Amino acid sequence: MIFGGKNLKKPYELTQSQKMMIFILSMSLYGLSNMITELVPSVYLGPVEFSIEYFAFIPLTLCILFHPLYAAIGASLGEVIFGELMLGQFGGFGELEKFLAFSLAMYIAGIMVTDPKNKRQVGIAAITGVAIHQLISSMVDIGKVWVGVDDFDTIPGLAESVVVVEGFSFLNDVLFSGILFALLPTVYLVPRLYGKIEPLLGMKPRTRENSKAIRLFNPQLVIISILLAAAAFGFEVVANTEWNIFEWEAAFAEDMESTLIWISLGVAVIVSAIVIYFITSRSKKIRKDAA
Repeated sequence: MIFGGKNLKKPYELTQSQKMMIFILSMSLYGLSNMITELVPSVYLGPVEFSIEYFAFIPLTLCILFHPLYAAIGASLGEVIFGELMLGQFGGFGELEKFLAFSLAMYIAGIMVTDPKNKRQVGIAAITGVAIHQLISSMVDIGKVWVGVDDFDTIPGLAESVVVVEGFSFLNDVLFSGILFALLPTVYLVPRLYGKIEPLLGMKPRTRENSKAIRLFNPQLVIISILLAAAAFGFEVVANTEWNIFEWEAAFAEDMESTLIWISLGVAVIVSAIVIYFITSRSKKIRKDAA
């Protein structure tokens, strides 16, 4: 939907260029945030590790304000490009597991919101997105141990049960990273950016009339989610076998890890700056043409 003139009355839809801008913006910003988390050290309190899992508020905000599908896929691809390939490594089929789980979680969070100004709705969607992602990851890790393709890493001070350990890890990630780096920033940013950032892409804000909220126990969504979660588990199982033929790591990756992180960080900054410059320039042109 474009501002100005007769286009103002058109039904809500995104052009291919707008979808591409959302995709690239999500990819570059989330890729940049992943590099920042690589530089932040973990903090240990006894057997408990407190670390920044991810800055999930970035894809969550973009999924809620813009197009959930393109923002979710863009963020997942950004993690692969900036957090793996540019660091001289690739996990093969294991990356597909991460891609599917994260994309699905962010997409569901995005389509849950019909009123971005409603902080309660935004907060529920944000924590739900993180919980879905962590739940899929935990179930995959438990399944790998049960089928015997991965070893069980115990945590000192906890019962030697994969379910207990993964359950504790799930709660830790949801309650720590989920609240501090997903829920709170998303609830703060979305209502404040709503109606202000969309015109930069030549779009009208999402409203109740042009948004679709998920229905609890929507059969189609449940089936698709189960299939994608099963596919994620299958890819992760294959990743732990000799069939993971796409896994690779450059010979220089370990020795130049710190340098590669900074290079990836720099590239992500440049790409983000180019996209933001292009968006703002396009917005100025749209306003000028409308005037």
